[in-house]
Amino acid sequence: MTSASSTALYLWNALGVPSTRIPIDNTTFISHVLPLVLFYFASAVLAVTPQTHAVRVALWPLIALLTLRTVLSVDMSSGKPEYSVLDTIFVVHILCAATRSLGWTLAKGPLVRHLRPRNSSPSTIMDALDLVSSYRGHEWELSRRLYIPHETRPANRMAFALYASVSAVANAFIHGVFGRAVMTMLRVGVGEIRGSTLFDETLPLWLRYLRACTISILSAIGTYSYVQMMYDLCTVPGIIFLGQDPAQWPPAFNAPWRATSLSDFWGRRWHQFLRQVFLLVGGYPLSLVLGPSGIVIGAFLASVLLHYILLLTLSGHGEFWWMFVGFGMMAPGILVERAFHQLTGRCAGGVVGWVWTMAWLLVWGNVIFEGFARVPVHRSTSIDDITLVWTLVERLVTSFDNWLHTI
Repeated sequence: MTSASSTALYLWNALGVPSTRIPIDNTTFISHVLPLVLFYFASAVLAVTPQTHAVRVALWPLIALLTLRTVLSVDMSSGKPEYSVLDTIFVVHILCAATRSLGWTLAKGPLVRHLRPRNSSPSTIMDALDLVSSYRGHEWELSRRLYIPHETRPANRMAFALYASVSAVANAFIHGVFGRAVMTMLRVGVGEIRGSTLFDETLPLWLRYLRACTISILSAIGTYSYVQMMYDLCTVPGIIFLGQDPAQWPPAFNAPWRATSLSDFWGRRWHQFLRQVFLLVGGYPLSLVLGPSGIVIGAFLASVLLHYILLLTLSGHGEFWWMFVGFGMMAPGILVERAFHQLTGRCAGGVVGWVWTMAWLLVWGNVIFEGFARVPVHRSTSIDDITLVWTLVERLVTSFDNWLHTI
């Protein structure tokens, strides 16, 4: 056995990683999840406390090891394939927490909070709680270049919470409808593919691509509504039970369908929850080698890595190629826009800019969603399968799909 293998085995045993992942329960939470949560919060407390940089640097390797141990050990789905999305959500949050704490560690001085609830006084504990829960970090000086969409919801706290509640219900319905439509069009067990595919080889090339684009658009809407729903579900208790201000919950999106450039779409209109993570993992390191272009390329390479991990958490399978090409091609598109601006002095925009943006997103979006379609996920049956809405959705989508095969 090589020295490297011996070291890896020793580390594996030292971390206490089991041969098979452990279903989540009270004991598993206390032994494998709670230690990471406590150290994560401790790093946030240190991040807002002066003269703690050395302690933060010493603490972060332990956080990294606990993150690895937790991700490899805990099974949030309890072995049930239909609940694999719980593993996905769990792993994403755990990895993002470790990455964000790295960003706090690298900061030389204490992090400064510039937005607080009205009538509140500075508090280390409350600041630390806000830091760990605010993924965009819009209340902190660390994210001063972050774009925050203009607020259009009610300013009154209770009216704001009611608005978010209605939005959560509406987006849950939209997500369900579009998700069912996508699943209806994605046939299981196509050829040698483990899961499904957007591209129906029985159709002519142009119809095959039209069908794939339709599925991608439905998937994008479903993704948008899911993220918005989850954000709303976090907003309501924050406003009602924690007494937070609406200003602490700015809009998650800014009408991404109106984007007139790729820079506009990814930098201002799509959600920015993972912006810090992508910059820390890929953008800033690669910028040391490639300069400003490295920030763009590195950020999307970090996105590639995270979305590939998502594929693996869904079923243990996933093809890296689809994520690499799909998300990776977003960077050249943005760099083309920058080159266009340097050559002409004009920015991409208007109707032409919108067509360019939507075309680029759709072309490479097909690649991204093909990667997810090929993952073999469990398709459970439930009482929802016999409800009128789902039945109507399936009939409409099936009729449309059949019509495509008759052209």
